[in-house]
Amino acid sequence: MNLLARTRALLDRAVAATADQRLIQARRRLDEPLRVAIAGKLKAGKSTLLNALIGEELAPTDAGECTRIVTWYADGPAYAVTSYLRDGTAETRPFTRRDGAVRIDLGRPADQVERLEVRVPSTRLRRHTLIDTPGIESLSADVSARTHTFVNDDGQADAVIYLLRHLHGGDVRFLEAFHGGGEGGTSVNAVGVLSRADEIGGCRLDAMTAAARVADRYTTDERLRRLCPVVVPVAGLLGAAGATLREGEFRLLAQVAAMPMDDIVELLLTADRFAAAGEQRRRLLTRVGLFGVRLSTRLIREGVVTDAAGLAAALTEHSGITRLREVLSAHLEGRAEVLKARSALATLDERLPPGSPLAAGAEEIRAGAHEFVELRLLHQLRSGRLALADDRRAEMDRLLGGSGGGARERLGLPPDGDVGAAARAAQATWQRLAEHPLSNRDLRTAARAVTRTAEGILAAQNQQG
Repeated sequence: MNLLARTRALLDRAVAATADQRLIQARRRLDEPLRVAIAGKLKAGKSTLLNALIGEELAPTDAGECTRIVTWYADGPAYAVTSYLRDGTAETRPFTRRDGAVRIDLGRPADQVERLEVRVPSTRLRRHTLIDTPGIESLSADVSARTHTFVNDDGQADAVIYLLRHLHGGDVRFLEAFHGGGEGGTSVNAVGVLSRADEIGGCRLDAMTAAARVADRYTTDERLRRLCPVVVPVAGLLGAAGATLREGEFRLLAQVAAMPMDDIVELLLTADRFAAAGEQRRRLLTRVGLFGVRLSTRLIREGVVTDAAGLAAALTEHSGITRLREVLSAHLEGRAEVLKARSALATLDERLPPGSPLAAGAEEIRAGAHEFVELRLLHQLRSGRLALADDRRAEMDRLLGGSGGGARERLGLPPDGDVGAAARAAQATWQRLAEHPLSNRDLRTAARAVTRTAEGILAAQNQQG
């Protein structure tokens, strides 16, 4: 019986014994897509990033009252909005679409609404439910508290995408709280995004290259790495525009590209100057940003793209959103079962009396499942509690799934690499370390776990033929 099946069985017993509503919800949650919260400071670009990930303009990006409410975006057969109120009731709410975004009629003050759920027919939302949260450290303490309560206190998210602009103490504190104060936590369910990356360096055409260097520096910051081991630079506006670019917007950009170069330089000197040239250009600026206008103008002028479809593809490529989707697939979706089981067991710990047979069952699963052993080791490794040489540290991190849960990611192999040979070599290496007389106890324990990981990769490979 695999980890998720064992967790389901334990929750079924707990629900039958207690009829606890939180446990009923936790059991139902195991069969739902992974819940991924998007969090960050006010104006970090959370709603824009959500739109880019889904590939559709859904979340409003202005400062409307709905942006003060935790909003779930989930797959469904048709567009629908449900408002869950703080008194425990729920009601279907009417909505309109304005410039693509879903505009919801709350029908009451926002502080009476616990959360909103927007159902959308979307293949991307079948893999994970995305949850847009209010900005932390906003002017309203109540609004900020909603995000802290939802993500950290209630444990409603299995994983988090955290948006960074400049690394502040508040960012570190939020991630520490998400990981349970740093004790017994794991960093594999957090992905960092260097947001609004196109604005770095004044929206110059090399902005994304500069942003990549900043993101690389963040990943070597010891404070951040133990909480959020990967940071991806993303231009959310570009990603959203790439998915939704309209023919009229391409024509407007083509008109700019056809102007004399001196006029283009003058027009694109600042965002204000471009916006002052007419309402259509102002709206275009809100859609793609100054960097997007500059990049599009260059691509069209140089003949790299000749139509709206080509420009849309180019904007997507430059935005970093494809790389982020790859990271989410490797780091979160690839270990969805263990992350969902972890959330379920945390709920069991919260709702059951310590020492009860059911609580003991949860601890037995947690102690015996190799997936949890890997998470604990990764946490020890990244928090500096496990002393290793740098090359061994990097290899162990990778083999334990720090760069992704797939066999090739764990073994550091290219697409055509020999998984079986690499897994046998890793098994032999870490088995020797586990048995070496000069290895201390902690290293021997960790090496045995890594050896078991390599054995698991080999077993899976043999099953595939």
